[in-house]
Amino acid sequence: MDQEKFIKYLSWIATGMSVMMYVSYLPQIANNLSGVKGKPIQPLVAAINCTLWVIYGVWKKPKDLALATANFPGIIFGLFTFFTAL
Repeated sequence: MDQEKFIKYLSWIATGMSVMMYVSYLPQIANNLSGVKGKPIQPLVAAINCTLWVIYGVWKKPKDLALATANFPGIIFGLFTFFTAL
């Protein structure tokens, strides 16, 4: 396998792992909604960080859609976790 093909596959595997990382907020969200409040700072910082990476990935020339796609769920899940933890 050539290096370019390897990097392409690696980027999409890393994208999948990033999405799974942010989906892992679901148990904390469930706890927050049931009254067991978690700490809101980490998911807020994650959401801000992901927002910056999505902007970078979309505005970069050439665009880095794997990077943007990997971080987009972090915005949604991070903010939802933050707000439910308040």
